[in-house]
Amino acid sequence: MNLPRPNSTRAAVLVPFAIVTLIWGSTWIVIRDQLAGAGVPPSWSVSYRFLVAGATLAAVAAWRGEWRGAPLRDRGFWMFTGAVGLLQFVMNFNFVYRAEQHITSGLVAVTFALLLIPNALFARVFLGQRLGRQLLLGSVVAMAGVALLFVREARGDPTGAHETIQGIGLTLVAILSASVSNVMQATERARRYPMTPMLATAMLVGAAMDATWAWLTTGAPVFDARPSYVAGVLYLGLFASALAFTLYFRIIRTIGPAKAAYNSVIVPVIAMLLSTLYEGYRWTTLAAAGAALAGVGLVVALSARRPAR
Repeated sequence: MNLPRPNSTRAAVLVPFAIVTLIWGSTWIVIRDQLAGAGVPPSWSVSYRFLVAGATLAAVAAWRGEWRGAPLRDRGFWMFTGAVGLLQFVMNFNFVYRAEQHITSGLVAVTFALLLIPNALFARVFLGQRLGRQLLLGSVVAMAGVALLFVREARGDPTGAHETIQGIGLTLVAILSASVSNVMQATERARRYPMTPMLATAMLVGAAMDATWAWLTTGAPVFDARPSYVAGVLYLGLFASALAFTLYFRIIRTIGPAKAAYNSVIVPVIAMLLSTLYEGYRWTTLAAAGAALAGVGLVVALSARRPAR
């Protein structure tokens, strides 16, 4: 019997999957530039990013007339968007930005590839989804590649052991926060809410939380007028947040959080390729083998015929 082609190999999934991966593969360089700027605390940079993103999506939703269908009087809507805002746009990104103050952006990116593990576990526990044999095989191959990349990046990290442990620890907290938010997008409650108004609200609520936290912990707003910083805020807000999260959350709703998390496995490979072009990154046999395994694991997993149910 011929099994139907899986949703994850259709153009409607592969194209946005590729767009999100390419965009997020470039963000590590931009974030590093922001951290190296004129003393803007990470929490303020995160606040500006999601203020731009949330305002953009709110304007798009208004232009499309989608706010009329948003359940703004539903307390459950505000609880849901508040939780997404806290987990995805406050905790996740504040911990990632701070992790890059302790370890290299490459090591943060590779560590974040572990998102695949909690996404799969939480999807099994809370959504009843399971890893089929082919998806499990792809996961094993991909994580072997991630392990090789991790060893390569850890060896090249100039920080001491204490800094490395602290940076990886912050990244792991970010991963758990992002994973819970990812799984929330695959629930029936999430599907009842129109995507753009839901995401705009979550980002604006998250930006308000970020700004409150930044003001309480670092003082009044600080901004860097350098053209590269302003361009970075706009790029991270418009493309890496407003566009990428809209596409990514739709991917999660289509193929589930486990398969969608393979995005995080390929992101460090894209980041390394861009670093090769713009920063003179030198590939080693270990890094090349890791990137190849990550790619093979992605292909194997996304071509799995049976849905993870």
